[in-house]
Amino acid sequence: MKAAVIVFPGSNCDRDLAQGFARAGFDVDMVWHKDQSLPQGVDIVGVPGGFSYGDYLRCGAIAANSPICAELKSHAERGGYVLGVCNGFQVLTETGLLPGALLRNAGLKYICRTVGLSVVAEETAFTSHYAAGQVIQIPIAHHDGNYFADAATLDRLEGEGRVAFRYTDNPNGSQRDIAGLVSENGRVLGMMPHPERAADPAHGNTDGAAMFAGLASALEHAPA
Repeated sequence: MKAAVIVFPGSNCDRDLAQGFARAGFDVDMVWHKDQSLPQGVDIVGVPGGFSYGDYLRCGAIAANSPICAELKSHAERGGYVLGVCNGFQVLTETGLLPGALLRNAGLKYICRTVGLSVVAEETAFTSHYAAGQVIQIPIAHHDGNYFADAATLDRLEGEGRVAFRYTDNPNGSQRDIAGLVSENGRVLGMMPHPERAADPAHGNTDGAAMFAGLASALEHAPA
């Protein structure tokens, strides 16, 4: 199994995400934003948290137009897996791989703490090692994590079972308490909370480790 983690100027969670994959048994390559292609044989691409390009213009907007993101979109369109965390979620909405947008937190303040997430969509590779309705504790660290989409889009996402996680106590104003979404084929996940910060016993919490383990299991058992 092979993972690639993209590194943008201003990324600060790229190594953390790489370690989350590595602990689950993935071989991990780091990919620079100016690269034109992904490493051969990559199964999943991680788009990490941080402040890509200093969050200028809009969070994730400049990163979404970097050279590597054209290949990221092609990878997703071929059915490849993608995990976008925090700033990575913002990048995925800016590329159009996921609908909606991430706005300034409703309280207009940066929030950094652990929050409860309820698992909603259990039939994805990302959530397969959780149970529907299970509440997990995952850290957040964001200023622009307020998920927004129009009512028709929200209804469609709900109807298609694409809400992966909801906040149990909404910290940022996200509509319908949405903390994470999957693509139509279930292979692209964007989420504001950081599972890679809850993936090692040294973190004091390993609730995020099951996400990486579920991905590894799904890829190990995927048809050749």
